[in-house]
Amino acid sequence: MLHLVGLGLADETDVTIKGLEIIKKAEKVYLEAYTSILLVDTAKLETYYGRPVIVADREMVESSSDEILETAEKSDVVFLVVGDPFGATTHTDLVLRARALEIPVRIVHNASIMSAIGVTGLQLYNFGQAVSMVFFTDTWKPSSYYDRIKENQQIGLHTLVLLDIKVKEQSIENLARGRKIYEPPRFMTVAQCAGQMLETERERGEGVCRPRCLAIGVARIGAKDQRMAAGTLEQLSSMDMGPPLHSLVLLGRRTHYLEQDFISQYAVDRTVWNAVWSEDYEEEK
Repeated sequence: MLHLVGLGLADETDVTIKGLEIIKKAEKVYLEAYTSILLVDTAKLETYYGRPVIVADREMVESSSDEILETAEKSDVVFLVVGDPFGATTHTDLVLRARALEIPVRIVHNASIMSAIGVTGLQLYNFGQAVSMVFFTDTWKPSSYYDRIKENQQIGLHTLVLLDIKVKEQSIENLARGRKIYEPPRFMTVAQCAGQMLETERERGEGVCRPRCLAIGVARIGAKDQRMAAGTLEQLSSMDMGPPLHSLVLLGRRTHYLEQDFISQYAVDRTVWNAVWSEDYEEEK
C-alpha cells in the first residue's frame, strides 16, 4: 500500500497520531523535498519517527517513481508531504499512477498553508484563486498570476500568493552540459514577491498590484516564531521577515470590518493602513 502522509507546516511534532503510527510500521519512508520544506532537518524527523527517512527530490520522484510504486505493491510505503498530501499536483499524479497499477492508496491529511492562512484573520471563504510567484530572471518574467489576481479582484476576493522555492536546481549552463552541479537553495521572500508584483504592475498598468494595494506578508506559519506584517505592497517590498517559508495575501475589496480589525494589529504603519483602508476599501463592504 502507498500511504501519503501530511506533515503539517513547521516541525517534526506536527505529524498526526494516525500518520505517526503508519510511519513507524512502514517498510520504506520517503520525504518529498521539492514542493515545500519543513522548518527542521531530516535528522530530527528520523529521531522523532524512529525510522530512516529517504529524501526524495524532484529528480528521484521523476526518475525512480516506478521503484517507489514497485515496493508499494508488496509492502507499506510512506510518502511524506509537507502540509497536506494534495497541496501539489505532483502528488495527485503519484496517486493516479498507483491506482493504475491497482496499488491501494491511503491518505492522511494535515494542515496546509491553504487553511492555516486563516491565522491572518481573513475568512477563508473570501479567498479566490491561489497563485504562484516564481523567481523572475532577466529574460523570463511571467505575468499569468496577474490575470488570476485580476479575476479575484473583480469579485472582491483575497488572493493567496505562494512563493517560489528552489531546491537542488541546476543552472541553465550546467543543465545544458549535463553536469550534476546544483545551485544553493533559494526561498522567495515577501519583499521579493511584493517587488515583482510592483514590477509587473509597471509593465501592465491595469491597477491590479498598485503600490498602495493592501497586503499581508506571513512567515513560518505554524512555528513558534511565525510572523505577520500588514501594509501596502510598497511597504512590504522593503520588509525583512526573516527566514523562510514566506507567503503573501493581497486583500480583496470585500474585506469585512472584522477582518480589518484583526489585520490592522499587524500593520507596519497603522496610520497608513487605516488611511488606505478608508479611502480604497471601506466603501466596498
